[in-house]
Formats: sequence, C-alpha cells, structure tokens
Amino acid sequence: MIANALLLAVREIRRNLMRSILTMLGIVIGVAAVVTMVTLGNGATRSISDQVASLGSNLLLVRPGQRMGPGGSAGAPMFDIADVEAIRQQVSGLNAVAPETRKGVTVVVGARNWSTSVTGSTTDYFAAAGWTLAGGRIFSESEQRAGRAVCVVGQTLQRELYGGGDPVGENLRVGRFSCEVIGVLAAKGQSAFGSDQDDIVVMPLRAVQRRLTGSRDIRSILVSAADVSLVTPVKAQVEALLRERRHIGPSEDDNFNVLDTRQIADTLSSTTRVMTTLLGAVAAVSLVVGGIGIMNIMLVSVTERTREIG
Repeated sequence: MIANALLLAVREIRRNLMRSILTMLGIVIGVAAVVTMVTLGNGATRSISDQVASLGSNLLLVRPGQRMGPGGSAGAPMFDIADVEAIRQQVSGLNAVAPETRKGVTVVVGARNWSTSVTGSTTDYFAAAGWTLAGGRIFSESEQRAGRAVCVVGQTLQRELYGGGDPVGENLRVGRFSCEVIGVLAAKGQSAFGSDQDDIVVMPLRAVQRRLTGSRDIRSILVSAADVSLVTPVKAQVEALLRERRHIGPSEDDNFNVLDTRQIADTLSSTTRVMTTLLGAVAAVSLVVGGIGIMNIMLVSVTERTREIG
C-alpha cells in the first residue's frame, strides 16, 4: 500500500514537474530566510558581546563631563594623577587602575608613515584594558617613573610600518622624537564602535605628557574590578570618592561620568535582539507566502482531479 502511494506520488511529481519545483521552492526559501536571519542576528549579538569584552575585564571608564561623546567634557575639570592614586588607595575590590591620556600623531619608520593614536598610561593599563602581548615586554615601573621614550605597538602598526616583521628593538619616530619599540600587543580587532583597537601606541604617561601633550591633565581613568560581582559596589565607591575630591555638593550634578562597559554590551545586545526579531518576522512572512502558494497549488491539483476523486 505504501509502495503504491509512493509510486503514485513520484509519477504525479514527474507529470507536474514545474508545479512541484515551485511548491518546494516556496518552503525552502521561506525556511532558509528565517534560519539565515535568526542566525545572523544571534551571531551579531555574540560578536558585540565579544567586542565589548575586549575593552577590558569588569571595566569602568571614568571621564570628565556629565556625558560621553564629543563635547561631553567641555567646561568640566580634568583629572590628575592624584585622583588615580586616591582611587587606587581608597577603593576596595580593584584589579587595576590606570590613567589614560591620548594624542593623535603621525609615526614614521624609514619612508613609511602612519597616523595613529598614542596612549600614555602606567603599567596597570595593560591589565585594566585587557591587553596581552604577542611579543616583547611592557615598560617597567622605573621606565614609567622616568618617562623613558619606550613604546608598545599594536598589530596594525606592526603591519603598516614594519611589514609584519618583528619591530622589537627598532626605533619609531613619534611626532618630533624617537622611541624604542619594546613590545607588540596581541590583536583585538574592531571595537563595538567600529574603531580599530590595534591601531595604537602605548607609552609611559610621563613621556606622553612631557613630549606630546605638554599637560599633566588625564583624559580618563580605567578602573577594573577584581570580580564581576564587585563592579557595582566599586562604581559606587568611585563616584562617592570623586564627588568628595571635586567638592560637589549634595544638590549638584556630577561633573564626571562613570561608564560600566557591561551597560554598553547590554544596550547594543538589546538593539541587536530587536533587529533579529524584526528580521525573523520579515523572513517568516516569506514562509507564510510560500505556504499560501503551496495551498493554492494543492487546491488546483485537487480541483483538476475532482471527477477522478469523486
């Protein structure tokens, strides 16, 4: 009985080959669209989470001004190294604390040049920001205190200026002075905001302040909690301490902001999930349309055989 039914089905498929192909395409395209859209959305969510995690482990970013972004720090007093030391000494549950100041410069090696960002910080910067080494070493405490002209470069600079070769021990001209390359950072790739994290030069804070910025101001402070469960209490301690140090009254708003990188991940992931749902819904419409097409084809097939079926 089953064999006869299968034989009849194959015969009918051959007899109406184009109709059968269109029927299958309706379902195949619909299902493929749903699976593809949902998979792409989930992949984007995971990618965003990984990119935010690459910013640093359990990281808080402290910046002057009431909000992040261009112009957010306008008019707000900047930080100094005393603020960094106060956080290190008075806030509990820390993994690392590092000041950060940046300057856009053109770096030169021989006939090659590249526009990049030079970051000035301390040895704790690498732990706070989640950087690991692909080769060489980071600068020492003594080099940091002395403001030695040494630097650690990212993978992008290694590729663009040294052709992918080992730059450790070579000289790199940064603006108007030369520094010795002592290490190469492991690749991180793009950040969640689309910037190239590997396009970076890291130098001792004092070297950057003396030779590039000419200022003791600190652009931001990276605060890494020892554990994910400590991020919230650490954030509260940092906010209370900075309010006290910056003499902010009880009724006054903060003139700084403390951003938890997990908030970035949650916001971006939430947006991606909404987009995944919408794309999945659009793809599901194509599946419904395919189903309606199959229904119509089957209706035509049954109508054609009404006299045979009875």
